[in-house]
Amino acid sequence: MLREKLEEVLEKIRQGLKSEGGDIELVDIRDNVVYVRLKGTCSTCPMSYLTMKNWVESNIKKEVPEISSVQTV
Repeated sequence: MLREKLEEVLEKIRQGLKSEGGDIELVDIRDNVVYVRLKGTCSTCPMSYLTMKNWVESNIKKEVPEISSVQTV
C-alpha cells in the first residue's frame, strides 16, 4: 500500500522531470525513508540536490506523511 501511494506521487513528479529530459525511479523503502534514483539529464544536473529536497522530497512528504526523508542512490 505504501509503495502504491509513493508510485502515484512519483508519477506526478515524473511528468515534470520528463519535460526536462529526466526521470525518477523508486529503488527501496526502509524505515520510512524512500530511496530513489534520478535518471536521464537529472542524474548529472548540478541542481539535482535542490530538485530532490525542494520538490521531490517536499511533495512526497506532503502526500505520504509517514515518510521521514528521501535519499538518492
